[in-house]
Amino acid sequence: MSLSVSVTINGAPHAIELDDPRVTLLDLLRERLELTGAKKGCDRGQCGACTVLVGGRRVNSCLTLALSLDGSEVITIEGLASGDALHPVQAAFIEHDGFQCGFCTPGQIMSAVGLIAEGHAGDDPERIRELMSGNLCRCGAYKGITEAVLEVQRAQQTGNRKDAA
Repeated sequence: MSLSVSVTINGAPHAIELDDPRVTLLDLLRERLELTGAKKGCDRGQCGACTVLVGGRRVNSCLTLALSLDGSEVITIEGLASGDALHPVQAAFIEHDGFQCGFCTPGQIMSAVGLIAEGHAGDDPERIRELMSGNLCRCGAYKGITEAVLEVQRAQQTGNRKDAA
């Protein structure tokens, strides 16, 4: 039995036939659509390497059934940059050395983008660390990650104050 799901991924609509209702979003992205930025780390929702945005919210794609996303909008790390222009979070990760081996970096960046968009980042490093605690970095690049999130959050707050004036 084949099941159909329509989903927009990185701005492009996809009509996908699924032979198995147990296909996860992560497997759909990596194996069917060749979007390999989201990583299969633990495959149990514990490491955050597979984090993507669904409807603007952070989700572990390894725990999300693709079939449940009919009509949804998904953004992956491949959809953040605009041509050669990096997303501000991507640029901040580079500036603050928010990565070492790079395996967790796509998930960390997607989680940071979601955190900022959700309006929960604030300006407290401890709060950011807590709200990003679902994303693990075995190399220990947490200081750079936190600094990158703080930089983008502050830039957005400054921009919002200028827009309001």
